[in-house]
Amino acid sequence: MTDTTSTSATRGSGAPFTPADTTAVNTIRCLAADMVQTAGSGHPGAPMGLAPAAHTLFTRFLRANPTNPSWPDRDRFVLSNGHACCLQYILLHLLGYDMSLDDLKRYRQLDSKTPGHPESHMTPGVELTTGPLGQGIANAVGLAMAEAHLAATFNRPDAPKIVDHYTYVILGDGCLQEGVSAEAMSLAGHWKLGKLIALYDDNKVQIDGTTDLAFTENVCQRVEAYGWHTLSVANGDATDQLALVAALAEAHRVTDRPTLIKVTTTIGFGSSKAGTYKVHGSALGADDVKRVKQQLGMDPDAAFVVPDTVRDLYASVHAHGQELEANWHHAFDEYKRKYPDLAAEFERRAVGKLPDGIREKLPTFSPKDAPAATRKWSGQVLGILGDLIPDLMGGSADLTSSNLTRWPTAVDFQATGNAHGAYEGRYVRFGVREHGMVAICNGLAAHGLVRPFAATFLNFITYAYPSVRLAALAHHRVMYILSHDSIGLGEDGPTHQPIETLALLRATPNMWVLRPADGNEVVGAYWAALNAPSIPVALILSRQNVPVLAGSSADGTGRGAYVLQDAANPAVLLVATGTEVALGVDAAALLDGLAVRVVSMPSWELFDAQPRAYQESVLPPGVPVVAVEALGTFGWRRYAHAVVGMRAFGASGAPEAVYAKFGITKEAIAAKAREVVDYFKGKAVPNVLNRFE
Repeated sequence: MTDTTSTSATRGSGAPFTPADTTAVNTIRCLAADMVQTAGSGHPGAPMGLAPAAHTLFTRFLRANPTNPSWPDRDRFVLSNGHACCLQYILLHLLGYDMSLDDLKRYRQLDSKTPGHPESHMTPGVELTTGPLGQGIANAVGLAMAEAHLAATFNRPDAPKIVDHYTYVILGDGCLQEGVSAEAMSLAGHWKLGKLIALYDDNKVQIDGTTDLAFTENVCQRVEAYGWHTLSVANGDATDQLALVAALAEAHRVTDRPTLIKVTTTIGFGSSKAGTYKVHGSALGADDVKRVKQQLGMDPDAAFVVPDTVRDLYASVHAHGQELEANWHHAFDEYKRKYPDLAAEFERRAVGKLPDGIREKLPTFSPKDAPAATRKWSGQVLGILGDLIPDLMGGSADLTSSNLTRWPTAVDFQATGNAHGAYEGRYVRFGVREHGMVAICNGLAAHGLVRPFAATFLNFITYAYPSVRLAALAHHRVMYILSHDSIGLGEDGPTHQPIETLALLRATPNMWVLRPADGNEVVGAYWAALNAPSIPVALILSRQNVPVLAGSSADGTGRGAYVLQDAANPAVLLVATGTEVALGVDAAALLDGLAVRVVSMPSWELFDAQPRAYQESVLPPGVPVVAVEALGTFGWRRYAHAVVGMRAFGASGAPEAVYAKFGITKEAIAAKAREVVDYFKGKAVPNVLNRFE
């Protein structure tokens, strides 16, 4: 354990507690009661219990500028127990963020800045969308990881530090019970993320009752086993939080471990239901709200009151935040004079711009090239991108040799001093922790200045899907590299063969899914992912070899679907993705006497975004369509009259035998095409695109 000389570690911590602090804490408690009472729903208990701890953290330690919530070197705060969002909204209001008293009164109302859980894309000052328990602390590990990596990358000993901030978290028992927190906190300890500090709200209550119904472990001992430093504050209810100040100051001095501070509080402090589950997720009732205010010395008949002394106290914190950012910009100017290239790189990353000249350096493949698995072409492309994009950072859930995600020049991200790497490294060994991996990548994306990716088998993204869903909801730019994408992985059998998984990803709003057919489409898929808006993108890759197809196109991939092989006046269209596109080409060759168009459709989402004229140029009205994919058929009726695919789980065996068992062969595809053509003879063929949503 070593001391830190950073002024950020002790800013404001020595300020004495005054009557204004007591009034501020009681104001927070009363505002929380008012917000939930006015809305008729919400969670008043945790905000009321946490008011002293949160007030102390935000007024004495947290470095932020409410005037500019996106200042790059601000401290990050994550409310992991997101149901306590009243607490965060109140603090944002008091600090002077774009959060009015009227916004607090509109808690949980449609399109307000104060929804029922914190949402980063709706509320200035909220770093991460939280709500599903455990996600916030896992995201916070990503934030702290980004800080450690960026500090090692940009800071220089003879210049001011331009990356030097902390990540603070408030979490509850539910967060610690969810498994994702264990995965992420274990990695935080391994990585020695000393600038990650978590306050654990030990209020001994959850929805079903007291926590001892199902949660009797020694949390501090468990977290210490992860490699964390732990402290306890026995009386978290006191408005004079000297013990918490001392604990936070000690946490700042511990630079080689993250710190968990257990703060024992009374849920619903001041309420007649205090200390019980009844105050967890329901309004207190008008009479009890008055009782709270009387107990705390506030006017029982007045609602949404913020005394001038509280406004003045928080105004001074706001002013100090503006000063901190101004000082940082002066320091950055000095840094820029000494290190102009590094400063330019920092500024490029800050606006999310790609380096110049990348597209020209990506390969083009020819049918003369040897067949390969699309995961191998992915590894080749990622190797180029890893060298060209210094903000690209990510890794695999203990499947590096299968996902092929580590490029030749990569250095592992590890705690500095670890024999396996350093904080400057950009390749991440997540271990067998899919859920933690993806949640951490959400934190990396939310931090900014990093472009994260996460890799596993397609089937195992379902371990991580809650975090994938939050990435889509909160508009995080994360790339998922998902190999072993179908029954084609063969002998591993149905436990590893994804069937329904792709449909789940395609059903997720604000997300792109691309399943490339060969090397050229892999290039197109990566280029689309790199240029996507702030949404997650999944690249779906094969284990088995496929040929480079004549007519395959990186540019066509970016349009979601394109004509790979055409015929004049086609009698039938074969539409396929990934490894089945080559099967479609082979099936077309068997259809003597029929004019067949083969369409590669790597991405439904990108195709749906094209103009109607382009869509109909690929899938013209009046022509029967047969879709082919060695995964579940769910959803394909949007684009096809018939589907060759999976309607059961897979089987263990050689890939060719498994494909044959389930009727996904060139012969079966050709037979289905003839069946569909014969069915529509003399009949009008419904236009698959003639559907209005």
